[in-house]
Amino acid sequence: MCLIALALDHDRRFPLVVAANRDEYFERPAQRLAWWTPEGGGPAVLSGRDLRSGGTWMGLSAEGRLAMVTNVRQGRPAPDPAAPSRGQIPLRWLKGDLRADQFWPGVALGGHEPFNLIAADFRAGECFWATSERACPLRLERGLFGLSNGALDDPWPKSERLKAHLGAALGAADSSDQLASMLFAALAEREPAPDDQLPATGVSREVERMLSSAFIRSPDGRYGTRVSTVLVAERVGKRLVTQVFERTFTAGPGVALLRRSMLKDWPPKYLLDDGEDTRHQVEVGPVDEGSLAETLELPAPSPRKRRVRSLLRPADR
Repeated sequence: MCLIALALDHDRRFPLVVAANRDEYFERPAQRLAWWTPEGGGPAVLSGRDLRSGGTWMGLSAEGRLAMVTNVRQGRPAPDPAAPSRGQIPLRWLKGDLRADQFWPGVALGGHEPFNLIAADFRAGECFWATSERACPLRLERGLFGLSNGALDDPWPKSERLKAHLGAALGAADSSDQLASMLFAALAEREPAPDDQLPATGVSREVERMLSSAFIRSPDGRYGTRVSTVLVAERVGKRLVTQVFERTFTAGPGVALLRRSMLKDWPPKYLLDDGEDTRHQVEVGPVDEGSLAETLELPAPSPRKRRVRSLLRPADR
């Protein structure tokens, strides 16, 4: 990903909303949104997939984890072609076998090119922003957040605009579909930022200007926005229904392709105590239009003493 806006426990009806764009060279092969099992096993993952390195830019697991990665553009030298793919970082998190404090040291020393990571474990009630530019992850509390190729909530014009669009859409939308439509419109904006608002990241002013809009196309058509993703979790009665919408674009003028997947009871509520293992179900909707495709049974490590409305565990627990 190169642009993300995140609403986390900011709205009662829509407690989790993500709007994001992935910018990449069009020659790099990729697979569209689908459920798949990473190499080496682990929980099922819903994401697009980089077919060159096997990673992903944004994904969620049926076990209740979410991960998104962007690169960091701060006047760095040319990328190291031998460095491991940053797309492997979300997959390592989605595997779900480490807490954040155990996960971070291995990633920080992994030799990746500079990156940002937003990682949530909703069974633990936690969400973090981590970056190669800081020693430790930062725990996120409820609110609106914007991220591009700098630090979290850096005042880059396109991330500030997208965050503002997200806040306005949450106050105006009366359905998940309407909210998604409004966010896709924001992700499609092609107006560059004024020169006096451009960040200085070590590239030319012309390139900085080209990269400053939400939706990107390079003059030669080789690089640009390839995927727009919107995730909306909505409270429907006493349960959460999450829909993931993905629009994919080609280098030419063709029509964008839309995929959509639905999950019921996702994100899961965080666990309050230890106890006997139980079973629960996450209902997984079809990636394309149609009726409910399958039911995926997953272990729930413990029962809950009471239901909680927020996705995040209070920091003092």
